[in-house]
Amino acid sequence: MLGSAIVQSGGDSWFFIAANYAFGKSLVQQATAAIEASGGKVVGSVFAPLNASDFSSFLLQAQQSKAKVIGLATAGGDTVNALKQADEFGIRDGGQKLATFVIFETDVKSLGLKTAQGLQLAAPFYWDLDDASRAFAKRFYEKMGRVPTLGQASVYSAVAHYLKAIKAAGTKDPDVVMAKMRELPVNDFMTHNGRLRADGRLLREMHLFEVKKPAESKGEWDLFRLVRTVPGEEAFRPLSEGHCPLVSENPK
Repeated sequence: MLGSAIVQSGGDSWFFIAANYAFGKSLVQQATAAIEASGGKVVGSVFAPLNASDFSSFLLQAQQSKAKVIGLATAGGDTVNALKQADEFGIRDGGQKLATFVIFETDVKSLGLKTAQGLQLAAPFYWDLDDASRAFAKRFYEKMGRVPTLGQASVYSAVAHYLKAIKAAGTKDPDVVMAKMRELPVNDFMTHNGRLRADGRLLREMHLFEVKKPAESKGEWDLFRLVRTVPGEEAFRPLSEGHCPLVSENPK
């Protein structure tokens, strides 16, 4: 979804810096398909070892590619290191955008808006997205002293839907509960009329965000601005392309 949404916003040429293991390679493969299907192109890619401390050679290749977007198919400390060094290399000032597939609000806050500004990311949740997300964030903040990340909100949402399905099914039998979870729509503070597919994918709206400039932020956790929203039917690959063994058992 990240690739196609950015292409539709004008970022139609990409260079990937990816993790050199299954996670990164799979992300590049799937993102490339989405980018090309949306009319964009991938001009190159390079794979970095896990826990790399020096991304300079990879960033230089990305700069030299002249791609409009440098996609980081990395995670955790690798993404943080790459973003720090991208700022040091002046990549943003050179006109290229950075986009990442996996990052949390806490990562962006630790980097600081000066370093992370302009970074694009896709997520189904941000604490300041709408009234429902803000209400949940307020409750969370009162308990934890900070706003919830996407990961924390997702766990809360998933467990709540599971418990709702148990109550509706009147049993804890896993097969019955799983069927009920697929039957019931997901409606909560982060998902509106979501549907759990046979392969376990939750179809719901996804949002393209951009990290704010320091001057745009009005508070400690005011980190993202919304660029566009993509319907769930467009945000995820079709069921037929997932090759999930569960699909033959539960085709819906």
